Amino acid sequence: MKYVLLTLISAMLLSISWPTYGIPFFIFFALVPLLMMEHGVSKFSSFKRKSWVVFGLSYLCFVIWNIVTTGWLYGSKNPDGSHSLMAVVFPVLVNSLLYSLVFQCYHWYKNAQGTYWGLAFLVAIWMGFEKFHMSWELTWPWLNLGNVFADYPKLIQWYDTLGATGGSFWILIINIFIFYTIRTWEAGRKRKDLIRNTSIVAVLIIAPMIISVIKYNNFDEKPIGQVNTLMLQPDLDPYAEKYSKDSLIIENDLLNLAEKNSTGKIDYYIAPETALPGRGSISETAFEKSLLLNNIKGFLSKHPGSVFTTGISSHRFYLNQNNIPKEAYQINPGLWVASYNSAIQVVPNQKVEVYHKGKLVPGVEIFPYMSVLKPLLGDAMLNLGGSVVSLGTDKERVAFSNPYNKGKIAPIICYESIYGEFVTDYVKKGANFLAIVTNDSWWGVTEGHKQLLSYAKLRAIETRREIARAANSGISAHIDAKGEIVEDTLYGDQTALFAKVNLYDQQTFYTRAGDLLSRFSIFALGFLLFYFLIKRLQSRFQKNKS
Repeated sequence: MKYVLLTLISAMLLSISWPTYGIPFFIFFALVPLLMMEHGVSKFSSFKRKSWVVFGLSYLCFVIWNIVTTGWLYGSKNPDGSHSLMAVVFPVLVNSLLYSLVFQCYHWYKNAQGTYWGLAFLVAIWMGFEKFHMSWELTWPWLNLGNVFADYPKLIQWYDTLGATGGSFWILIINIFIFYTIRTWEAGRKRKDLIRNTSIVAVLIIAPMIISVIKYNNFDEKPIGQVNTLMLQPDLDPYAEKYSKDSLIIENDLLNLAEKNSTGKIDYYIAPETALPGRGSISETAFEKSLLLNNIKGFLSKHPGSVFTTGISSHRFYLNQNNIPKEAYQINPGLWVASYNSAIQVVPNQKVEVYHKGKLVPGVEIFPYMSVLKPLLGDAMLNLGGSVVSLGTDKERVAFSNPYNKGKIAPIICYESIYGEFVTDYVKKGANFLAIVTNDSWWGVTEGHKQLLSYAKLRAIETRREIARAANSGISAHIDAKGEIVEDTLYGDQTALFAKVNLYDQQTFYTRAGDLLSRFSIFALGFLLFYFLIKRLQSRFQKNKS
C-alpha cells in the first residue's frame, strides 16, 4: 500500500504541475515519490517479481498523468458526431507505456550498476527519449518536462540558450538531487549534509530563475523593422460547417472579415490552418488558375502593399510511378495523388508560394508505421476531417519574403509549434517573425487549445522572434520575443486581431545549437551502456579465468 501511495503522489504532482491550470513548481519533486517507490520495492520489499511491480506502478503513475493532462483529446469526434474514445485511449496507453519503459530501464540499470550510475542513466535515457519522441512517426512531445513552465515566461528566459529541452534537464537534475538528499538523510541522519544538500537544491532551482528575471528586465534587442498584421479568426465549425458550406462562401466570409477589420495599412493578412477551401483541396499544379486564390489576389489589389498568408488543403497529381512520393496513393490507372496540409503566401502578380507541413499529427495526418499497424488496427485511427492515409511533407522549412518590406515570415502550421529545434530551422532560413496558423477547434473548449497556445511562448523565447498566431476558433494572439502575450482573442469569437509585430534578425544560441543537452545526453547514454557491457565482459572473463 505504501508503494501505491507513493506512485499516486507522483502522478498527482506531475498532473497539477501542467499548464494551463497547474502550478509548475511541483514538477521539481514530482518524480521523487516514484524514485522512492522504486528504491523501496528493489531494496526492502518481499515481492518475487520486483521488476514487474516497478513497471506496473510506474505505468499507473504515467497513465494518470497522461489522462489528466491530455484527456481533452476525448473532445474530438468521429465522422458520425460521436466522441472518439480511440482519440484518447491510444495516445494515453501508448505514451504511458513508453514512459514506463524508460523508468523500467532505469530500474534495471540501477540494480546492475548501483544507485549513482543508475541516476545518471535515468537523466540520460529520459532526455534521449524526449528527443526520440520528437522525431519518430508516433511523435507526441506534449508532455516533455521542459514544457511545464510555458505560462511563466519570466522565469525561463534562459531557454534562448538551452531551449525547452534544457528545461527538461534542469527538472530531472533537481528531482534526482532531492531524491539523493532524502536518501543521504535516511542513511546517515547528518544535519550538516542535509543543510548542504538542501542549499544546493535551492540554488539549482532559484539561480536559473534569477538569471531569467534579469534577462527579462534587460531585454534590449533592437528590431530591424515592424509589420502590421491582421490575424483572421473565422470560427468555422471543423466538423460540419467546413464540409457542408460552399468553398466560395467560406472564402467570401473570410475576406469580408478581413475587409471589415482593415483599418489603416496592413502588411500581412494571416488566416488559420486549412482556412480554404472547405471541402476538398486545391490543386498545386493549377494555383495560378484557382478561382479561390485569384479572389484573394483581387482582394489584395484593393489593399496595395499587402500579402496574404493562409493555411490550405492542397494536392498534387503524379503520372509517373517512378517519380511519386511515398505518401501518394493511386486513384485511377496511371494516376496518383499526394495530399498536403499547406501554408501559402499570395502576392499579386507573383506565383503562389507553398510550404507543406513537416510535422504531422499521428493518426490524423499520418498513419504511423502503416505497414505494421494497419493490419492490426485497420482504419481505427482518427479521422478528424483528415484521412487514414498519410499526408505529404516538406523536408526543409521555408520563410516567405515580403516584396514590400523587410518581413520574412515563418509559416508554422499548428502541431509544428510544439517542436523547438524544428522551429529554429525557419529562423535559419531567414524568418524574422513567426506566424502560427492553426485550427484547435477539433477538441472544443478544453485545455488542448490553451496548452498549444502556451507552448508557442516557448518558441518565442527560444528564437527571440515575435509570433502572430491565427487560430480558426481562437485563441489568436500576438506574442512578443520575451514570450508574453501582448494581446489575444476569446475562443469561439468570429473576429480579427491587429498587431504591430517587431522584426528581429539575430540568432540565439539555441537557434544555432539546437537541443545541445539532448545530444550530450544521448552520447552519455551510449557511454553508460558501453561501460555496463565492458563491466559485464570483464566479470565473465575473470569468472572463466578462475
